[in-house]
This record gives sequence, structure tokens and C-alpha cells, in this order.
Amino acid sequence: MSNAEEVEKRRTFGIISHPDAGKTTLTEKLLLFGGAIQSAGAVKNSKIKKSATSDFMEIEKQRGISVATSVMAFNYSGKQINILDTPGHKDFAEDTFRTLTAVDSVILVVDVASGVEAQTERLMEVCRMRKTPVIIFVNKMDRDGKEAFDLLDELEDKLKIKVRPLAWPIGMGDRFKGVYNLFDNNLNLFQGNKTGISADVVPFENLNNPELDDIIGQEAADELREEVEMINGVYDPFDRESYLSGDVAPVFFGSAMNNFGVKELLDTFCRISPSPRGRDTDQGRIEPNDAKFSGFVFKIHANLDPKHRDRIAFLRIVSGKFERNTFYNHVRLSKKMKFPNPTSFMAQDKSIIDEAYPGDVIGLYDSGNFKIGDTLNQGESFVFKGIPSFSPEIFMELENLDPMKSKQLDKGIRQLMDEGVAQLFIQQPGSRKIIGTVGQLQFEVISYRLEHEYGAKCRFLPKNYFKACWITTENADMLERFRKAKTSNVALDREDNLVFLAETSFLLTMAEQDYPDITFHRTSEFKLEE
Repeated sequence: MSNAEEVEKRRTFGIISHPDAGKTTLTEKLLLFGGAIQSAGAVKNSKIKKSATSDFMEIEKQRGISVATSVMAFNYSGKQINILDTPGHKDFAEDTFRTLTAVDSVILVVDVASGVEAQTERLMEVCRMRKTPVIIFVNKMDRDGKEAFDLLDELEDKLKIKVRPLAWPIGMGDRFKGVYNLFDNNLNLFQGNKTGISADVVPFENLNNPELDDIIGQEAADELREEVEMINGVYDPFDRESYLSGDVAPVFFGSAMNNFGVKELLDTFCRISPSPRGRDTDQGRIEPNDAKFSGFVFKIHANLDPKHRDRIAFLRIVSGKFERNTFYNHVRLSKKMKFPNPTSFMAQDKSIIDEAYPGDVIGLYDSGNFKIGDTLNQGESFVFKGIPSFSPEIFMELENLDPMKSKQLDKGIRQLMDEGVAQLFIQQPGSRKIIGTVGQLQFEVISYRLEHEYGAKCRFLPKNYFKACWITTENADMLERFRKAKTSNVALDREDNLVFLAETSFLLTMAEQDYPDITFHRTSEFKLEE
């Protein structure tokens, strides 16, 4: 099979949602339909030992939440599907934002009762900014929630995107009878608490067929006819190009817990979603069908298997063909590297691969050479853009509780920072470690992992900082004056870039006014602009 055919086969997407919308359950059911797993177990609480396939860190199993991005691959309907299941919790939004740089489209899960929540709006903002195609799956239709038309209005209003239903629910909660597939004109009947794969699909090219009344009852049939007529009158016909350009979001309804509406979603996704797309670099755009291999690291995970102390860099392939044991350029280090054991993923299960193509996400065993955003390629050097570190919102000083374990603590913090769990700033005098995150829960994860993976104990002391800004200037004298005046607020990040830790919004504004030749960057993306 040619490279172009391999590219066309692939579909790489992320699943995003507000916590508790059912994202991880939907991921599991997609794997079930794809034949990648044989049974499904949902994460409900810490008492249930059987955890979701994509939640593999011990702390995730205990708390029933996803805090690290999982990667899963399977074949379905002639396509290779690569799913990136992202953290739903808002404290891990930065990990989700970085994951969105590695996908070509997104499935956004919305709870029918809760509707659009704040985290959903923020995630959608990133998708709109990147023009990422989005499909919306309205979940938990077997429970009572918002009326479907009201929910569509809310999606358009809050997510600022046009929607087009491609499936339509027949009732809700106790009255939920099934889903009518508007894309294929067929009906899927609902049977609650099914653990297998639904096969009760009845084709209906004409909803006026009296058989419909016999199957779902006259009242439900009349309501469906009326609602479908209203949909076709109010919403434009589905246009794939509008979806691919990020202007229209197709909407599906179902119940992931009951394996319902998932097949319609997966079947339609395979037909309309984009094949792998190109990415921008500091030297121009790279397209999937370019002959030379290239890719970028968007995630690093230490101790994926705690027994083996492994560290894996997750690489999204953008162009060409990746081959095992072939030398590639590590652009930042200006160094040739080859990889004898590249892996593909099924959550925590890994298998060695010989080759991979654009759209694939592979794992590279890493001894500390990679950082998030690194580029691997063949030929001339370039760097992929758009994978910044954001300014943290919560800052704490790390205190070592066991001086005998200082080496373990230093190693653990260094590896966790490489993963992008948080950001580390070193302050003088005393090389004090300030940890910055976008949410409180990350400190729990850091503390837990330091103790259980590295044998080091620590505590965090709150620091009163408003924002971390990377600073650059060509005015050496002004920079020297600034450093002397702001000694207690200047730190270095892990790459020795200068950072200003501003205590308030007012003091940051004053610093910008008092030192006009210094630029205060809100993200680390400035490094690519130099």
C-alpha cells in the first residue's frame, strides 16, 4: 500500500468534554465496537476495581477521573482509528490543549442534563482557534435532561458554532425508544442496560411507512415525523466541507453507558472525518504526503509501567514514513537518533511496530532527550509551531520532607516537569523550586507520584503570584535594572529562560510601563519567534 493510501486510511481524533459527561465511557465503547476490547467496565467510584481501559494511572483509578492523555488505536470499517482520550478535569486543561495539536478532529461529549459547561466552552474555543472539525455527541439520553431542540440552541449559542443533527432521539429518559439516523435514514431501537453491540437497525427511507407506528407506537412515530420535518426546515442540509472547515458541528444523540447511538457516531465519523492534516513550521507548512519523515512530541510520560521505570515520548507523525531503527534528526539537540523499540498503544498495552504513517501516534522510549514540542525529521531542520506552555495560575514552593531522598525528589520533579504536568521555576538565592500549575489537583498528582513512583515526600507552600511571564529584550541595561529592582520576583525556567513572577495584575502592568523595552510573554511560544 502506498504512503498516500496509508494516510487516507487514518483517522486521528481527540475526545474532549467537561468532567462526568461520559467521555471515558464513550472511548471504551468505541473500542468495544472496534473489537479492540471484549468487555466494558465503567469507572463509577473508587470501590469499583474494574477501571476504564484508558485510565491507567493508579490515582486515576482511585478517583475515577482521567488526568493523563491516553492513546488507543484500532481498525474499523477499513480505517485505522487513533483515539486520544484527554483529561476532562479543568485542572489538566493544558494537557488537553497540547493534545489538540496532535489530532485532526474532535468528538465533544455533552451531558444531556448539564448541557454546555464552562470547561466545554474553553475547549471549544481552542478548536475554533485551530479550525478543528468537531462532532458533538449528546450523552446519557436514557436519563431525563434538556429537550433536544433547546440543547441544539444552547450548543450554537454557547459554543459559537452552527450545528446540524445527523441523528435524532426518540424520547428521553424512561420514554427513550431509540435513535433515528438522519444520515442513513434508519432506526436503531433502544434496549436498556445492553452490554453487547446493538444490531436492531431498521431501515426507513420514508418515515410515513406505517411500520414505524407498529415498532415505536403511533404517538412516538408522529412526534418523530414532526421533529424531523422541523429539523429539515430549520437546519441547512449537512455539508461535509463546512464540517471540515470547522464551521458546522454534526450532532449525535445516545447513551454511551448502554452502548447506544455509538455505532451511528462511529460509522458516520469514519465516512465524514478528515484524514491526517499538515502542520505549520517555522520554515513553512509540512503536508502528510511530503516524502520526508517528520513529527513532533506533544506528550511525555514517565513510569507508564511503574515496574520498568520507563519514560515514553508520544510523537505525532506529520509527514513521510517512520521506520524502526532508522536515524532521524532531533532538531533541538542537532543530533541523529534511531529507535529500536517504537510502540503503538492500546491504553497501557504497548506493541513494537516496524513502521508508522502520518496521523499515527507512536511511543519512543526516552532517556531524557525529549521535551514537549521537540521535532524529529529528515532533511533540513525546521520546528513545528503551536505547542506552547501557558502561564500557570497557581504557584507553590516545593519543600522536601526527607533530605535523605533529595536525589529521588530532584529526579522525580525533573521527569514530571518534562511530562508537562506543571512548570518549574528556580529562584535565587537557594535554588528554591517554585511549581506553577493551572489547577490545584495537579499538586495532588505530583505529590502522589513523587511518593509512589520515586519514594520522595514533599509538601507545597502557597506563593502569592498572579502570573508567570517569560521576558525578552535587546536592551541589556534595562534588563539589568529590572533584575536588580525585581530580585525576589525573577526566576529561571528549566531551560534557563528569564521569567517574571508578577504578584498582581497591577504590578505586571506597571512593569510593562516602567520597562518598555522588555517584552512580557504570556506563553513560551516566543521561543519560536526569535
